[in-house]
Amino acid sequence: MRRFFTAAVTAASLFAAATVPAFAKNEPTKTELTMFYPIAVGGPLTKVIDGMIEGFQKENPDVAVKAVYAGNYDDTRVRALSALKSGQPAQLSVLFSIDAYDLIEQELIVPFEDVAKSAEDKAWLDGFYPALMANGRIDGKTWGIPFQRSTIVMFYNKDMFREAGLDPNAPPKTWDAMVAAGKKLAKDGRYGLMVPSTGYPYWMFQCFAIQNGKELMSKDGASVAFDDPAVIEALAFWKSLSSEHKISPAGIVEWGTLRQAFVQGQTAMMWHTTGNLTAVKNEAKFDFGVAELPAHKQPGSPTGGGNFYLFRNASEAERAASLKLIRYMTAPERAAEWSIATGYVGVSPAAYETKELKAYGKDFPQALVARDQLKVAIAEFSTWETARVREALNNAIQAALTGTKSPADALKDAQATATQLLKPYKR
Repeated sequence: MRRFFTAAVTAASLFAAATVPAFAKNEPTKTELTMFYPIAVGGPLTKVIDGMIEGFQKENPDVAVKAVYAGNYDDTRVRALSALKSGQPAQLSVLFSIDAYDLIEQELIVPFEDVAKSAEDKAWLDGFYPALMANGRIDGKTWGIPFQRSTIVMFYNKDMFREAGLDPNAPPKTWDAMVAAGKKLAKDGRYGLMVPSTGYPYWMFQCFAIQNGKELMSKDGASVAFDDPAVIEALAFWKSLSSEHKISPAGIVEWGTLRQAFVQGQTAMMWHTTGNLTAVKNEAKFDFGVAELPAHKQPGSPTGGGNFYLFRNASEAERAASLKLIRYMTAPERAAEWSIATGYVGVSPAAYETKELKAYGKDFPQALVARDQLKVAIAEFSTWETARVREALNNAIQAALTGTKSPADALKDAQATATQLLKPYKR
């Protein structure tokens, strides 16, 4: 009986083996990655990312990548962190570059040096623009890798400049020149300048502050300078664009609709992210220019946008596969492709040496302005307790612009809140 049972099992095993297709027996186990990405589902840019993922998987058939398109940065952060906390798979994501402090504090991410250990990997880490690495390098380690990155630039309507007797190829380079031009450009139904004050008011305010010679936060993210006289003066100047000079709308200017206001001719100049460049190029029915932001005591703009992060809960194999994917997507050819498709900055000098971006920059020099501005760019505002400190600053800016508080009182209140929040992080 035992012999019969053994023989039957052996026969069944041989039959089962014979019925398994040869490709299934030899097919390697795939490493599966889930990547959260901050663009809307079904938008035109999903096709670009999908194309990059498809190209990566062809070169790396042992890795399967699922992209989760989660909307804006805040929505993406919520969805990615919810997935991590509920035990769902998530190995990497593009999130705000300014999220690094919070992600480190929550022990959700690992530094790239834990994974990028080869000489080639280390050379790759050193290949990005230093200004774009400023938000991602904390305490000597690299926590974020730039991909969807920007600076704030000035878009201006060249046709309106001509109409007002201004040189369309000489945009204002100083605050005084910007005000003077704005007064010539403003008329019934049209403003000379719009600067958005919803969405990311702290980001726009950084421009005014750095141009007036002062950075808002310390290098270690543990203190802020909201009540510094130069910072108060910067906010007072922003307010004066509407209250005194009458070249900007009174009160709040909406981030989300400003691009449409510009392309519809409601303003001759606007400050906005270079990430809008390709959209403006496609939508504007007039000749437009792009310029670096005007200086006062000095020129400057904060960087912005998103970095790649590696989540701590990933396995060693998943981290290695994630690094491969990030290296693929930040390679010069893909960085050039993304810059052309969106207007975001090519994240490395090598991207601008590709024939595609060289040709594009020659035909459309507006695409090079944000890159050129990196030489005077600073890290985007980020501290420990980033969300609450940033909220205090946003509230102060909007209170000043709407006239609820004076710039000095608003910023002193924000300083008091920030100082209390940051007290545990003082070294």
